[in-house]
Amino acid sequence: MTLIDTHAHLESYARHGTLAAMLARARAAGVGAMISIGTSPEDWAPYRDLAAAHPGVVHYSAGLHPCSVEENWADVVAPLPAFWGGGTGVPPVSRPDHGRDAHAPPLPVALGECGLDRFHLPKNDPARAEQVFGWQRAAFAAQLALAKELGCPLVIHSRGAFPETVAMIDAAGVDWSRVVFHCFSEGAAEIAELNRRGGRGSFTGIITYKNAEAVRAALVAQGLARLMLETDAPWLAPVPHRGSPNEPAYIRHTAETAAKLFGLGADELAALTTANAKAFFGI
Repeated sequence: MTLIDTHAHLESYARHGTLAAMLARARAAGVGAMISIGTSPEDWAPYRDLAAAHPGVVHYSAGLHPCSVEENWADVVAPLPAFWGGGTGVPPVSRPDHGRDAHAPPLPVALGECGLDRFHLPKNDPARAEQVFGWQRAAFAAQLALAKELGCPLVIHSRGAFPETVAMIDAAGVDWSRVVFHCFSEGAAEIAELNRRGGRGSFTGIITYKNAEAVRAALVAQGLARLMLETDAPWLAPVPHRGSPNEPAYIRHTAETAAKLFGLGADELAALTTANAKAFFGI
């Protein structure tokens, strides 16, 4: 079984000096590659360095997570094009491997994660909540415009704001075939809305949880052609590790559950999801 963890956050492993051990466990579990997902300027460059240090194994994305959005979002987003080789007056490149020096820093395989999040807005201050949500919308719109210019894969965070997130992607004119809603936790009706547009959801260890019938239904409804798996490590560890810190090695349990839902062998499911991830992210 060879798997790709399409969404993990590796900053904590690097910070605590446990990255090498985590990568070894992932390799032993059959994880051939992983994508470390950027959420703010604090992790974009470190993830680029990790990708350079572990070529072909660690890939990365760069984007501003909605929960990292503040009033100065425009200044924060401004450096993003440089990670794709762009800068003032220099259009970013859209193909990471096209005509690049072999010693140049690796480019992101996707933009994101970015999107909208109502769940974490201030609970007891409606006016403040709407102000912050307005900043989220503006930052998301700017990143959608950049994704359209780059033609790159786009990793979406959507929590408590599914219709609004979909509407903004529609309005931006982004190629839906390059859009993935990570950690998909809606139901079959919502996955149908993504699939009808050409987009997809990726699934975490949530599908192993007893009370996640709707998410499992969404996974089956989407089918195999678009299916990708992720850990969202260090969060959302699958059964039998639920309640512990998550890590890429544990994606094996998510894959085994998905295989049972489709009536497939685990190796066959892994081969399909790995091929889907490679095609989507260009890795």
